[in-house]
Amino acid sequence: MKKNTVDILGVPVATYTMREARDTIARQLKEGRESGEKKNPWLIATANAEMIMMATVNRALMDVLNSADLVVPDGAGTVWAAHELGYEMPERVAGYDLVQELLKIAPEEENGFKVFFFGSAPGVADAAKAKAESLYPGVQVVGCRNGFFTEADEPEIVKEINESGADLLLCALGVPKQEIWLQKHLPQLKISAAIGVGGTLDVMAGTVKRAPLWMQKAKLEWAYRGILQPSRIGRLMALPKFVLAVKKAKH
Repeated sequence: MKKNTVDILGVPVATYTMREARDTIARQLKEGRESGEKKNPWLIATANAEMIMMATVNRALMDVLNSADLVVPDGAGTVWAAHELGYEMPERVAGYDLVQELLKIAPEEENGFKVFFFGSAPGVADAAKAKAESLYPGVQVVGCRNGFFTEADEPEIVKEINESGADLLLCALGVPKQEIWLQKHLPQLKISAAIGVGGTLDVMAGTVKRAPLWMQKAKLEWAYRGILQPSRIGRLMALPKFVLAVKKAKH
């Protein structure tokens, strides 16, 4: 078991607060930039209940999560599971919010890291870039690439990311594709860290709405996603299975 993590159905999830997660990633980005050699880039995953449940039946995803440098508790279900299993877990570290925290500090003189947006439908990453630049003056989004590609395109995508000079890669290809893609290509990427961010770029671009704040606070964001996107209902059925699996693991 890695330091500062707890085991949730075989996935090592960090017991960090949002600030601790942000600062830990910022340190990794700073060290890579100051050394001038972006070696051993970090893979960061945002694990909600759905992802953890998927990992119990998807060996490739489980392998990625166990080898990841940081897995944060993205979702109330993950925090609940930690508490149910008797672990301390201070708060959820939602992937969308973590990205905003990183973009917010990116332009600061002591940070100054550059970001690449990769994934989602054509035009989404560009719209998310425009949103980031309006919210966080001075942020350097040095490249955008949509998530529509074939295996033959992958060397060119890696080259594009490397030539951009990005320190942080936000990969929005959906779970588990984004995590598996990152693990496969991380050795060739000249970055300091990469995060699988799911629908973050879509929310930033305005193509997908996030749950109202009261639903987020009430831990009902999963229900809002189901209402907004009925196609997700089948995937959300993983949640009761997750609860049962955690209860079984507890006993």
